[in-house]
Amino acid sequence: MTRFLSLGEIMVEMAPAPQNPGLFRLGYAGDTFNTAWYARRLLPATWTVSYGTVLGEDGMSDDLARFIGAQGMSNDAIRRHPTRTPGLYMIQTRDGERSFSYWRGQSAAKTLADDPAWLDEVMAERDVIQFSGITLAILAPEARRTLCAALGRARAAGAHIAFDTNLRPRLWESAEAMRSGLLMGAAVSDTVLPSFDEEQLAFQDATPEDTLQRYRAAGASCVVIKNGEAPCHGWSEADGSVTTTPPEVTKITDSTAAGDSFGAGFLAARATGASLGTAMSRAAHLAAEVIQHPGALAPQIFDQGETP
Repeated sequence: MTRFLSLGEIMVEMAPAPQNPGLFRLGYAGDTFNTAWYARRLLPATWTVSYGTVLGEDGMSDDLARFIGAQGMSNDAIRRHPTRTPGLYMIQTRDGERSFSYWRGQSAAKTLADDPAWLDEVMAERDVIQFSGITLAILAPEARRTLCAALGRARAAGAHIAFDTNLRPRLWESAEAMRSGLLMGAAVSDTVLPSFDEEQLAFQDATPEDTLQRYRAAGASCVVIKNGEAPCHGWSEADGSVTTTPPEVTKITDSTAAGDSFGAGFLAARATGASLGTAMSRAAHLAAEVIQHPGALAPQIFDQGETP
């Protein structure tokens, strides 16, 4: 049995109901959860996929835990907090544009790194551990250091650590804290998956090569730079430099989970032996399918056998 773990925050989602924007539908989502959801569908049945987070002891937290289990994931990496509850966000659409409002001040996931012994326990004997820039951004500065130290210990014990930089500037206390946090996360990671437009924003990168060299210097042995419809640039110690062109998508329905699904496609392919170029291509084709469907999770891709 091989074991995949994603760490982060799953939130309650309120989204406008189709055909009736005055009503809202309840759902659940989060960047690392989305990655775990796709990884579960891509990895062989011999893999266990777990979602690591902190939930409350309220009814909504119970529903979230049941939902995670119902998606074929293990609940063996969930801790409960006695007084906090899950975070919530609401989607609103005006003139075809989506906007988001968040309520996460009380989120139990913000205490993810409050118990270092628990972190070591849930990371023990994992083959792949994935986290993101959002995972770091919701934590207090000292808690970020605690989480990265635990990831470093897991890496030293043999886990492959994967970091999707996934920038949300509003979550960080300052631009400098954001840059420092990203480099801290990269320093304990084997694979780093940045997006070039976000790196331009954070570090004023002129080219994808600037991004690649920064994360190589931080200690990553594999860097893959997502770049929308432009060529995707990758590098690994074993494969050298690789460039792939993503498939053309004529109609984008919802790009919410483009990066999350790309990460799942890439990590699942690499975990099952694919070369760097093959993994990049599979990831890009999966993301291209996902953005043609509404919502972060697209089960119809797998139900209809469309998976690349």
